[in-house]
Amino acid sequence: MQDIKELSLSQLEEVVVSRGFPGYHARQILSWIYQKDTFDFSGMSSLPAKLRETLADGFFILGLRPAESQKSADGTEKFLFRLSDGNLVEAVDIPSSRRNTACISTQAGCKFACEFCASGAKGFKRNLTAGEILDEVLYLKKNNRCGRLTHIVFMGTGEPLDNYDNLLKAIRTINSPEGLNIGARRITISTCGIIPGIRRLQNENLQVELSISLHAADDKLRSQIMPVNRKYPLKELFECCREYIGKTNRQITFEYILIKGTNSDLPSARKLSGLMKKLRLAKVNLIPANPVMDDGGKIISPSVKEVDEFKEYLSKEGVNATLRKERGQDIDAACGQLRLKYEKS
Repeated sequence: MQDIKELSLSQLEEVVVSRGFPGYHARQILSWIYQKDTFDFSGMSSLPAKLRETLADGFFILGLRPAESQKSADGTEKFLFRLSDGNLVEAVDIPSSRRNTACISTQAGCKFACEFCASGAKGFKRNLTAGEILDEVLYLKKNNRCGRLTHIVFMGTGEPLDNYDNLLKAIRTINSPEGLNIGARRITISTCGIIPGIRRLQNENLQVELSISLHAADDKLRSQIMPVNRKYPLKELFECCREYIGKTNRQITFEYILIKGTNSDLPSARKLSGLMKKLRLAKVNLIPANPVMDDGGKIISPSVKEVDEFKEYLSKEGVNATLRKERGQDIDAACGQLRLKYEKS
């Protein structure tokens, strides 16, 4: 059986025609899947019965199965999905008054072992296919309170730019009028700083948002908490960022998790300010740390006062800095936590 979501419109038209039916039915199929949330061919009433039978014999629509979910008092809902081979991934639905954001995984596990993130605690399993990435999006869209998604962030389990081809294939479907028709500017790719991937992305002519996990403003500390920095150190990363901004004229957001006793003091803010001033279009998104299961108590959020002083320093230095509103604090909201908890049970 083949995942029908792996086919482009033109490929699906070829399939439909090869089965002896008019090609226009391909657009109808995509509309049933992406606009009408229909994941069973038998429910596609505008298609000839014979075509529905033929499709059901060779294709499937949704391949993942929900394994567990947790819902926060603030409406945030986290889902744990089991893939066809038994691997587990997470996705999060984040509602607010004006938007409904889906946080999506791109890999089962992660290679990059950032100290503050639970995603790589069990190591890397495999890349998700484009169809599996779309499975997460479609499931969240159908099962959230308003039946729609306005924004997509690739900030779940895994490193998106380490699964570049499948990521971009999924994004083009999410962005296309025949797919979910979500504007590129409402799609965010978060990376730990994979320079070759950033350079590929700048040539895609896609106005997606780019977010880079920074979390430290000097190589020694960043290499300690983010081993990827040993391969792509800050000087090379920021040169790449300058190239990206010059090529795309788009702002880059730098994610900065504030960890008490590690990177949340004023000297750290001073170093961060110096880095940000090297870029023409950049902002910092400050995130109070979320404790990681089995980290021995190393990952602790700083006090509200310390967070406010850090942000105030950046603002006084002319750095565009925001503080991320904490969501899902009463559930296992941080990346990889629900998966770890489930596998331990």
